[in-house]
Amino acid sequence: MSVVDPLSRGLAELHAEAFDAPWTAEAFSGLLTQPGMVLEAEPGGFILARVAGDEAEILTLAVRPEVRRGGIASRLVVAAAARSTSMGAQRFLLEVAEDNGAARALYDRLGFEAAGRRRRYYARPEGPAVDALLLVLNLADRLPTG
Repeated sequence: MSVVDPLSRGLAELHAEAFDAPWTAEAFSGLLTQPGMVLEAEPGGFILARVAGDEAEILTLAVRPEVRRGGIASRLVVAAAARSTSMGAQRFLLEVAEDNGAARALYDRLGFEAAGRRRRYYARPEGPAVDALLLVLNLADRLPTG
């Protein structure tokens, strides 16, 4: 049995509250040891991104359901963008399920633009798989503001 650090365990617990298919504590523990990782957190939510070269990718953004729509997600994206920029990133990327209206509205409000589509990327337990939209924000032009 592997020993998982308290941070990874806490991230996994919050992720499980936010998603139907949560990541494990072991997965977070492995990710956090990789180079270029950006973790920003505040009570009720966190964002995990990875900077590679001049790009940063949002790997996950989790906010507890009971505190959603309170600005946490916006603040986390803004903080991760600023930190990623300080690490050399000029573009911020992510994939979002086409049917995730709340997330799409958040990223639209922060200035992300559609740059592509991955057909049937997100499996759904009941119903057909959903396309992923690839969204991009050019950090060289401007940092997002909440």
